[in-house]
Order: sequence, then C-alpha cells, then structure tokens
Amino acid sequence: MRILHTSDWHLGKTLEQYSRLDEQEEFLEEFIEIVRANDIDLVLIAGDIYDNGNPPAKAEKMFYSTLKGITSGGKTAVLVVAGNHDNPERLVAASPLAYEHGVILLGEPKSIARQGVFGEYNTEEKHDFEIIESGEGFLELSIRGEKTVIITLPYPSEKRLNEVLSMELNDEDRQKSYSDRIGELFEELDVKYRDDTVNLVVSHLYVMGGEESGSERNIQLGGSLSVSPSKFPQKAQYCALGHLHRPQKVPGSKGKIRYSGSPIQYSKSEINYSKGAYIVDVKAGEDAIITDIKFRNYKPIEVWKCDSVEDALEKCKAEGEKSIWVYLEIKTKEVISTENIKEMKRLRVDIVSIEPIIEDIESADELKEILREKSMDELFKEYFIHAKGGLEPSSELMELFLNIALDEEGDPKDETSKS
Repeated sequence: MRILHTSDWHLGKTLEQYSRLDEQEEFLEEFIEIVRANDIDLVLIAGDIYDNGNPPAKAEKMFYSTLKGITSGGKTAVLVVAGNHDNPERLVAASPLAYEHGVILLGEPKSIARQGVFGEYNTEEKHDFEIIESGEGFLELSIRGEKTVIITLPYPSEKRLNEVLSMELNDEDRQKSYSDRIGELFEELDVKYRDDTVNLVVSHLYVMGGEESGSERNIQLGGSLSVSPSKFPQKAQYCALGHLHRPQKVPGSKGKIRYSGSPIQYSKSEINYSKGAYIVDVKAGEDAIITDIKFRNYKPIEVWKCDSVEDALEKCKAEGEKSIWVYLEIKTKEVISTENIKEMKRLRVDIVSIEPIIEDIESADELKEILREKSMDELFKEYFIHAKGGLEPSSELMELFLNIALDEEGDPKDETSKS
C-alpha cells in the first residue's frame, strides 16, 4: 500500500495580514499532480486543513476542489482528521457527499466512519474502496484488495478527551496525565490491529521531543498537553501526525512517528528548511519504507538586513520584481521617515514589515534626548506607520489617541518632554 502523509495546510492563513491563498492554490495544484504521478492509494491529511474555524469561502472551495482532484472519483482514498485550528462540525459537514468520492472526514476523537463501498469507480465485481469495519476511534479499509486498520484521533483537546473517556473513568483516573490518558486510548484500540493488515495511526497532537517552528498555535501549555512517544501503539507501522510545521521524525520512535510539516513557509522562522510530505510504502507485517517528497517554494520569505536606509532603498530598487515576501531590518540612528517607508514600498512590493534597528545609542539619557525632540502625536504616528507597514493613521484615529492621552496624562508634548 502506498500512502501520502501531509498536514497543516492552514488554508486561508495570512502573513501579517497579507493573503497566502495564491500560494496555497499553487501548492494544491502541485499536490494533486504528486498524488497522480506516484500512484498513491491513500492520502492521510493530519489536521489543520484551515487556519481557523470560519475559513473564507475561497479556502473551502479550494479544499473541496482538491479532494475531488485527488480522488479521481474514488480511485485514491483520502482520510482527513481535524486539527486544533479546524471547526470539527464544519469540517465534516460535507461528509455525505465526500464519502461518495472516497473521502473520510473525521472531526472528533470519538468519530465513527460510515461503513460501505464508496467511489464512482466501484462496481459489483470490483470494490476499489470499502470501509469494512469502523467504531469509535478506528476503521478498517480495503483499498484495491489491500487492507489497513487505522486508529484515528482528531485533535484531542482536554475537553474532547474527557468526553470520550468520561463514561469509563472515575475522578481519580481523570486526574491522570494527558499523556497517560492518550496512551490508554491507544492501548484500547491497539487490539484492532492484525497481522494481515497495514496498521496505522493518524492524529493531530504534540509529541514530547517534537521541534516547533514558532508559527504553530501552542496546544501543550507548558508540556501538560504533550504525549510521550512510548504511549503510541507498538504494533503501528507508521504514525502520521499533524501540528508541528517543521517536517521531522519524533525522537525515540525509530522513525515510525512523523510530522509531515506545513506545505508553505508560514513565518520567517521557517525559511531555513524545505517543505514537503512523506510517501510511505508499507506491507502487512513489514517495516514501512518512507520517502521525502519536496514541494516548490511558491513565494519565499526573505529577511533583508540593511546597514542603512540608503542601503535598504537601493536593495528595494535592485530586487523590486522578485516574487518574495520581505522582512526589512534596517540599521539606523533615527526613526525611519514616512517618505522613506513609502518609497521602499513603492520600489519593492510585498514588504511584510520594516524594522528599524536603532544603533549608536550609548545610554538611556541619549534615548530620552531623541524622544524629547518629538511630540507624542508624532511618535504615535511614526509607530503606527512602522507597525502597519507604511499605512498612515486616519485623522479620526489620531484624534481618538490624543483625546485618550490628554485625558490620562495631560498635555502630550509636556509629558514627552518629561520622559
């Protein structure tokens, strides 16, 4: 059986308010081609399909169109579990139609897939895709004659985990660690694995030892919602995880537990490693053979470190046409003027932020002297322009700010001079 593991698409995600939908659309087109070119039997999407529970209409349309392109009417099966960014109910709303295309959408840890034969290419003589058995947290698939048992665990928040286990646990048991309770859930479902099936796990959670990139939304709360690798089913031949955006093997798992990572650079902390997915070739009773698939970098993020405003202006002019996102860090002895910010953004589109690196300030007294030369309204305006990438505050916003400042502090200019 040939499986493709991906996750963390975050459709609808922005970069400092800049839309990434065009890049995401390019990725999805490439992803469909990867599925077709590699003769994939099963695609596992391990959560965070969308960036929030109320995704833009275009993001949903892109997702459904991609599912249709992947399955080719049921020739390739797709299993999707919800992540911490997804709205479980909204994600599974299309299930009645999705099943007919060979797509299984699961939103909650206790979800039960619908049994039956699915896909437009199925006939009475030949079943390409069939859900043979299913129950809370597991299912057995037959895909072109090969069978796989999959433990499915959509994002198990502590609340959702308690709901799943509440009928079986007393108060003392509920106080056990999150990791122990996840382990007990896996242990209960481990009995579903057989020697004649490909045995898999797909989930969206944080495993101890995983390396974060900085663009994920924290779910482990100082480690309290993290899971030990030792808690995963020992009989599982491969565990497909979502949540961490850096592709990686989980330490201590012999490479069987992996995060595929996000398909796109979602922050400047992710620019130093490639994005991709895993192809997993696996037979019943044998170790999985895992291959990396690399995606194109559809619109790279770059950090430009400039020695002066003039240096930044020259670089913006020289590289104004490159299809990239830019973070500008500029060494300067004073606040960058509005005129220079506007000129940079005119010369170089898609500047995400402009950060002045104030240098040669030898003491707090020198900093106070610099601030003393500007009024509070000037400082606020310059800060707003910097924070908003060149956008000037409206007169109404300036008036509101000054009214608040005057009410609380008195004359803003006088207060600035006291700082």
